[in-house]
Amino acid sequence: MSRHRNRKPKGIQNSPLIETTIESLTLEGQGVTHIEGKTVFIDGALPGETVAFRYTSHKPKHDIGKVETILSPSPDRVEPRCEHFGVCGACSWQHISLEAQIRYKQRAMLDNLKHIGKAEPETVFAPLTAEGWAYRRKARLGAKWVRKKDKALVGFREKEGGFLAELNRCEILHPSLGEHLLDFQALIASLDARESLPQIEVAVGDGDNATALIFRHMEELSEGDTEKLLAFGKQFNYQIYLQPKGPETVHCIWPENPALYYEHPQFNTKVGFMPLDFIQVNQPLNRKMVARALELLAPEPTDTVLDLFCGLGNFTLPLARVAAQVIGVEGEQTMVERARAAAHANGIMNTDYHVCNLMGDNLQHEPWLKKNRYDKILLDPPRAGAKEIIAHFGKLNAGRIVYVSCDPATLARDTYELVHEHGYRLVGAGVMDMFPHTSHVESIAVFEK
Repeated sequence: MSRHRNRKPKGIQNSPLIETTIESLTLEGQGVTHIEGKTVFIDGALPGETVAFRYTSHKPKHDIGKVETILSPSPDRVEPRCEHFGVCGACSWQHISLEAQIRYKQRAMLDNLKHIGKAEPETVFAPLTAEGWAYRRKARLGAKWVRKKDKALVGFREKEGGFLAELNRCEILHPSLGEHLLDFQALIASLDARESLPQIEVAVGDGDNATALIFRHMEELSEGDTEKLLAFGKQFNYQIYLQPKGPETVHCIWPENPALYYEHPQFNTKVGFMPLDFIQVNQPLNRKMVARALELLAPEPTDTVLDLFCGLGNFTLPLARVAAQVIGVEGEQTMVERARAAAHANGIMNTDYHVCNLMGDNLQHEPWLKKNRYDKILLDPPRAGAKEIIAHFGKLNAGRIVYVSCDPATLARDTYELVHEHGYRLVGAGVMDMFPHTSHVESIAVFEK
């Protein structure tokens, strides 16, 4: 890693202050302006503001700058709550009010639908929001022993560069995590293996004793280190896991019978999960999202519903409470096995699950895809979207589709396919603030024939 990370690029060491007015905002939280016909992205600036900035980088097609002074602040500007904002890379929007954040995200979704999807929703749904702070229940925290400082760092990486940020607390992590970063650092510093613990995977479920920590260690732990980790778990009521090698080596050392789960009280379902399993990071928002998805899909007691990218059954189990049958499809065998177990544990007998790579090339041979018709389809793909499986939607002839998206660009691309190739109408779409203070845009759209 370079020893000259603070060295400015040649030609901008003495960059003068330049005054400009900001025109728009990128999803990364940079203000956009144009100077002498060239686009300039300015860190720390908001639309409508007049700022004084200095150039930090020159590129062939654009330049980058950083605000020095806000001459005329935007009404959307607020004081960041976190003392580390601007250094830590976990958040990029804390200087923007929560109301404005969701407004910018909605505009990004609608712009993508219009320009890429060549479609506009008949209805724009009111945004779904929940608590904007202390919401994050899943994260991978970096850990590093810094000899020169004689201290351990635990948290997220800096906004610029690959170094870990020096954090005291985190305002977006669940309180059982965000308020204890200094305790994590003190623990790491006390271990014999402090130089070979690169990360701590964290997960928080519902209920008591619901915070799990997975310590990745590159060398065998001494008996003393193991005892310290056990004592740490007992002191702070954490479930302590170790990961000596790959994900398959994760195992719990405290307590004897660990349990993590999250609930959907509205649908009387409980989903158990392991610390490395994918779950939605924002549980209050997740409950609202599932409720909205079912409201939009409107399953009838006689319907057969196809749930694609079903994971552990986040949507499958609530759907099964109201539909005749739900077919869940997921790419990972272990996730499907846990989804089946969750259905059984909830007394749900009208689900069926299949393992399938939904981004593969030979989907036409899948038995669940040969079914003549599904009444409704719900899909919640990863950022890459659902291009491959949507190519087969024409023959499934579902009357209604609800698409939960974590990327507005791939949602728009797939919208184009559904509307212009398969004859669906984009009945409605709206954003959901799953990740406040970040550029992440979660949205939901409903299509009908």
